[in-house]
Amino acid sequence: MRIVIAEDNVLLREGLILLLEDVGHEIVAVVGSGPEIVAVVGSGPEIVPTLLEHRPDVAVLDVRLPPGFRDEGLRAAIEARKLIPGLPLLVLSQYVEESYAAELLGQGASGIGYLLKDRVGHIEEFQDALERVAAGGTALDPEVVSQLMSRRDPLDALSPREREVLGLMAQGLDNPTIATTLFITERSVSKHIGSILAKLNLPPSDSGHRRVLAVLAYLNA
Repeated sequence: MRIVIAEDNVLLREGLILLLEDVGHEIVAVVGSGPEIVAVVGSGPEIVPTLLEHRPDVAVLDVRLPPGFRDEGLRAAIEARKLIPGLPLLVLSQYVEESYAAELLGQGASGIGYLLKDRVGHIEEFQDALERVAAGGTALDPEVVSQLMSRRDPLDALSPREREVLGLMAQGLDNPTIATTLFITERSVSKHIGSILAKLNLPPSDSGHRRVLAVLAYLNA
């Protein structure tokens, strides 16, 4: 995969580069500086032009970047998705910021990931999330999901097991993985998902699209 990284923390940036190159990915542009960097971008406003130039398979963006260290990365991600529809984006954040996750997914959940930076240290989890997002899937950090689970209405209508299933759906996991995680059959997972979609009053559609709608309803509950 061809990857653009937007990260101002030198240690994390270099760690990401080493990790991704070690598993065979190509880093085509990095926010920051270094001898192996093809394109150098020094601030949030420069991210979108870089993405437009390189058209990567996936971009890994920090939420907070220079010059303001507020939400420059998030703004760039949202703008980039408008200019390059379907561009896979994996956004990293130091803390759980539910509003950022909701705003990002509000642009469409396909090819979107939102992880805490601590998750990068879990190499297999990070790699799985990156590949899932690049393939058009969704990857939400379990901590984000956990905080969203504390919300009420309309999730009150769901049973405890249905909330577990929806939480794993929100992380972007497929039915077989959900079944393995919860030690239930795939048939049971399908039944729970059908019940969840009905209770959330989601319109009938194809399975993949309804999953996206379920995640968005989950975030906006």
